[in-house]
Amino acid sequence: MRSSRVVLLPGTASDEVFVSSVFARPLAEAGFTLVAPTSRGVREHFEALDTAWDGTPLVVGGVSLGAHVAAAWAVRHPERCAGVLAALPAWHGAAEGAPAALAASASASVVESAGVEAALVGVDGWLGAELRRAWPRYGVRLAAVLREAAGSSSPTLAELGGLTAPVGVAACTDDPVHPLDIAREWVEALPRAALRTTTLAALGADRESLGRAALAAFLDASAPVPARGQLSC
Repeated sequence: MRSSRVVLLPGTASDEVFVSSVFARPLAEAGFTLVAPTSRGVREHFEALDTAWDGTPLVVGGVSLGAHVAAAWAVRHPERCAGVLAALPAWHGAAEGAPAALAASASASVVESAGVEAALVGVDGWLGAELRRAWPRYGVRLAAVLREAAGSSSPTLAELGGLTAPVGVAACTDDPVHPLDIAREWVEALPRAALRTTTLAALGADRESLGRAALAAFLDASAPVPARGQLSC
């Protein structure tokens, strides 16, 4: 039996407010309860998952960096994991050269030299508004958190290949920072996985579009596999 709780982690320098806006209602409508830790950064994310585990296998996941950490935790502790919701994975294995890692590193440098507003020049629309809300919550830790994320590792494709829990992957088809090809490579490597897509435009208009996509993919991946020779009609 798996827990009805779904523990989801935010992306780099994002927070539990954004996670809740994306996932809370879609999960509730499907009978799940969202747990959105207030953790900041890679180490705290792992600690939050360890704390959330109460002996019953959990569904875990997150957005971007949060998805990476959750998948790595599942690889390390397969007996604790009942499934993964991975929204916007940004790389697999080492981060070197990944667009999201390069963006985080560049942002850290500007934050250190000129401040948050300078780092967000040219970032407009819903994403700019979201970062201007979330980034100040990190205070003096912001640049360090951005650099930590830029240097972190996601599970390799080989490690993903050993993760037997169902995994739902969601991607935006128009997101160059979290490439659709990376999401496809995750799904191809995972034994039980499905992919659903949305767009950044849809996410801007409706945060829950990403949550619905990840949940639908997870439910697809969780569906029983027909026995060999079983006919369907």
